[in-house]
Amino acid sequence: MTALLVLTNLPDDASARALAGSLVEARLAACVNILAPCHSVYRWEGKTEAASEVPLLIKTTTARYAELQAAIQQQHPYELPEIIAVPLQHGLPAYLDWVVAETTPSSP
Repeated sequence: MTALLVLTNLPDDASARALAGSLVEARLAACVNILAPCHSVYRWEGKTEAASEVPLLIKTTTARYAELQAAIQQQHPYELPEIIAVPLQHGLPAYLDWVVAETTPSSP
């Protein structure tokens, strides 16, 4: 099973914390890092826009990605949220095993 680093940005700290907590609670993410606000510049509907955003670094697995993406889309306040997944080719084996263990759904 491949571990993934998923990136998304939220408009404020409150929505970032809410999404991060929800993803970890649902075992869709083993860990979510909430980073310091950044300034984003992008094109939207033909215009150059700028916004302050709070980046999230989400650790999950390929097995949980589809559910994670759906949860982000459902809870995200943006019409078109950035959701980018990067496969982790290397990492501390014990850490990557922990990501897998923490994103494995619990048996009833």
